[in-house]
Amino acid sequence: MKLSTKGQYGVLAMCELASHYGKGPMSIKEIADKQHFSDAYLEQLFSKLKKAGLIRSLRGAHGGYQLTREPSAIVVGEVIDAVEGPIEFCGCDAEAVDCNRAQSCPTVNLWMDVQNSIRSVIDHRSLQDLIGGSDGESL
Repeated sequence: MKLSTKGQYGVLAMCELASHYGKGPMSIKEIADKQHFSDAYLEQLFSKLKKAGLIRSLRGAHGGYQLTREPSAIVVGEVIDAVEGPIEFCGCDAEAVDCNRAQSCPTVNLWMDVQNSIRSVIDHRSLQDLIGGSDGESL
């Protein structure tokens, strides 16, 4: 399993917004320049993040984007799900297995444990945890 640039850039962009939390909105250009992303690619990601309710946009001369909740209340799993879709380590989902060996596969529990471990990490790590401290100076 490899996380695509959508997930990587989505988390990094959200860390930028988290480090700027409480200081007003940030423009896409500002975030893209700081992280060396394409503005257009970031716009696509922000559309998904906005649809998921993780960010909001503000119009006007001093407009831009900001988090809808405190950085400590947004976990990495929400960001990845918004931009990538649900993480699937392999096709071995106990609920929706479309495999003719599903009932007798000796590895299905291994892959489900791996997937659940990954899910546990990303669902328990907040943006605040990533940027460190309460002032966001580590970013």
